[in-house]
Amino acid sequence: NLLVIIAVSHFRQLHTPTNILLLSLAVSDFLVGLLLMPGKLFRKNTCWMLGDVLCSLYIYVIALIISVSIGNIVLISIDRYVAICEPLQYPTRMTLTRVKCCVGLCWLCGAFYRLLFLKDEMIQPGRNKSCVGECAFVTNSIAGLFDLILNFIAPVTVIVVLYTRVFVVAVSQARAVRSRVTAVTLQLSVNVVTKKSELKAARTLGVLIVVYLFCFCPYYCYALIERNITNTFLIFLFYFNSCLNPLLYALFYPWFRKAIRHIVTLQILQQGSSETNIL
Repeated sequence: NLLVIIAVSHFRQLHTPTNILLLSLAVSDFLVGLLLMPGKLFRKNTCWMLGDVLCSLYIYVIALIISVSIGNIVLISIDRYVAICEPLQYPTRMTLTRVKCCVGLCWLCGAFYRLLFLKDEMIQPGRNKSCVGECAFVTNSIAGLFDLILNFIAPVTVIVVLYTRVFVVAVSQARAVRSRVTAVTLQLSVNVVTKKSELKAARTLGVLIVVYLFCFCPYYCYALIERNITNTFLIFLFYFNSCLNPLLYALFYPWFRKAIRHIVTLQILQQGSSETNIL
């Protein structure tokens, strides 16, 4: 995630609408590894000695980062849908300024929503703890159901619908190209390439959806039964999606591998390196 942040921020050629979304996702996922996972280990293995105020703030940051990460994934789904299904309108609809505004709204809306969701905890820190040294948050059934719909059911529905549409259009375009080829020799080669493209599209889109569901479903299904989730495995599986996101969204791009070489070899410290042809 840190490599994605450095690469997209440094190289001017990577300042595209899609990469801005990847940057926002990388920032939220980086914070998951930097703050949420260590904090969870600290809460699990030792007493919380940082006070009720910091406990409430930590719970708020957890909720905010998770909401923003999910929001970024939805925005990336919309971006890919417009790029593949409406390619002629993509340059006018997905401008750099508009995408930056969407990213900013994603963070602001996440912050405002979580403030409303945790207002009782923020007003009265430590109201849910049962003993000294505990940092816990318990929500009521109605709020939990609303959070389940807003942070899981709705995003999953949007992602599945958009990626299904993207896959259908991609396959139809590939078949259209194949149907225009008349030469037998070219037809054979195109069949092979098209078949590989179809399989690659199906595999990539399938992985994106399956991984997301694999990481989020157990957590939210358990949340329907138990309001106070204490299962460490489910929580870390929930967080693990943030580790997989840069692999799923960034490592598929050749420019990312090239950017890693520039970063690791410290070529980005050279003057004018931000203008390097990275694509």
